[in-house]
Amino acid sequence: MSVVVAALYNFISIPDTKGLQPLLIDLCTKHKIKGTLLLANEGINGTVASSREGIDALKDFLIAHDFFEGMEYKESHSDNMPFYRMKVRLKKEIVTLGVEGVDPTRKVGKYVSPKEWDDLLQDPDVLLIDTRNDYEVEMGTFKNALNPNTKTFREFPEFIEKNLEGQTNKKVAMFCTGGIRCEKASSYMLSKGFEEVYHLKGGILKYLEETPVDQSLWEGECFVFDHRVGIKHGLELGEYKLCHGCRNPIFKEEESSPLYERGVSCSKCYDATSNEKKVSYRQRQRQIDIAKTQGRQHLGR
Repeated sequence: MSVVVAALYNFISIPDTKGLQPLLIDLCTKHKIKGTLLLANEGINGTVASSREGIDALKDFLIAHDFFEGMEYKESHSDNMPFYRMKVRLKKEIVTLGVEGVDPTRKVGKYVSPKEWDDLLQDPDVLLIDTRNDYEVEMGTFKNALNPNTKTFREFPEFIEKNLEGQTNKKVAMFCTGGIRCEKASSYMLSKGFEEVYHLKGGILKYLEETPVDQSLWEGECFVFDHRVGIKHGLELGEYKLCHGCRNPIFKEEESSPLYERGVSCSKCYDATSNEKKVSYRQRQRQIDIAKTQGRQHLGR
């Protein structure tokens, strides 16, 4: 049976996150929903997976608590459950930029639909910025997009200040996986005086869902934060895997590298991990394999 994967976020006031947390935990436990939901006073963000009935129960809950209106919500499908457990976490921000006063509910860039996105990118005056992290950009991005080479989203403001200072008249277009980072990034840039800031509504996921591959400006795969690792046009499963030594995505050719060992290392991390770590990773992988042959889940994953 196909598993429904729901990616969602909404910048909306949630005064009592501590009271909401156990309600969501109970609901997700009852309906066998797995994944992660982040709660903060500024809103809700997460990706979860379950049966059709389970995801519908979560949607009904969000609607009943007035969280669903205005929510950015997307569904895709997976042959297998892409998460091992359910986490509902309380955070200061639902996507961490680390800059006080940035509020997408008050000031945000201009939304551009996937249908309008390609036309915008044809404008030679547009500076196209990928707001994601370096390992995500490596898997795929839009043609001619600027890579900030960030390790975390917290580094994005520093990138803007160092590279675009005094260029607030530039027309800027930004994109990210599902749209949430661009909400914060565009709000931040407007607060810094940038005059014309656009961002892709629904993010790369919505673009890949709606745009035919023969008409697309996207190149490669889109990294997703679950065990599918990457997806392609039509939200189909990609070919990347995850190195469980460094948690970086690796393409299938990497498996032929003498430095690659399943569950232990790849060419990116082989020299960075000690022999003791490699021994530990091998033991972990052995336990995972044993659990799989016995038809049970290895809870340490």
